[in-house]
Amino acid sequence: MKHWLLGVVVLASSGASTGCSFALRSPEMYRDDTAALLATREEQIRACYDAELARNPGAEGKVTVSFLVLEDSGRLVDIAVEPEGTTASKEVASCVVDSIEGLVLTPADENKGKGKFVWEFTPPRTPKA
Repeated sequence: MKHWLLGVVVLASSGASTGCSFALRSPEMYRDDTAALLATREEQIRACYDAELARNPGAEGKVTVSFLVLEDSGRLVDIAVEPEGTTASKEVASCVVDSIEGLVLTPADENKGKGKFVWEFTPPRTPKA
């Protein structure tokens, strides 16, 4: 399973926060921290694909997901499969979304982020005899 973060766009916040602990990440740090957060669910996401392989040996495809990272909580919201970047089955795509629901980037950032992440699933290669 390959995965990559296409990007996290940092959306500037219009108000200043006081009394709370927030980070102020560069776009690169935001991308890397978000990728690390998503990687914490890699085992669950792999299980989504493994279940598909059990139903359909040789299945492969991509799942592209977009989301927002809220500036006040770091919570990932508006998680959605992008149909134009998704070729894996609807079951795999839905399972991936379910796997990342509830994730929170900590500490929260002063800015809202908008991200897109892609998982590419390919069947394991069988060794040649």
